[in-house]
Amino acid sequence: MERLRFDHVGVVVDDLDAVAAFFLDLGFEREGGASVEGETVDKINGLDGVRAEVVMVRAPDGSGRLELVKYHAPIDDEGAHHFPANRMGFRHIAIEVNGLDTIVDGLRSKGFDTVGEVRDYEDIYRLCYVRGPEGLIVELTQQLDSS
Repeated sequence: MERLRFDHVGVVVDDLDAVAAFFLDLGFEREGGASVEGETVDKINGLDGVRAEVVMVRAPDGSGRLELVKYHAPIDDEGAHHFPANRMGFRHIAIEVNGLDTIVDGLRSKGFDTVGEVRDYEDIYRLCYVRGPEGLIVELTQQLDSS
């Protein structure tokens, strides 16, 4: 049996700089970026005339990456949707952090807020959902001391 390794999640965004800055503020590291277009890109995406910018950001421990993609063509006329937490499909990504309350305060000072409340789940985790740019939901979780 072949090994399976998680590589990345792709996130389509409108404001590439703002979304990248949001994840960099959370502690992700920029891994690189590129412009992509051409027949191969069209065939992979199942679209015609693709012109896009891609920025890769990586968790500092190397556990995962996000591929942030801004399509310049073709254009999505509908824009971002601020779906509720119970909407079917990929809902959020979870990031384990230290200093959750400080991180949330910093995000709030930049205009972002939690979806609900910051709460302790049993005696295991302190967690919350943060709504980032363009309606993206990020779960922040901090393991509580068991001592």
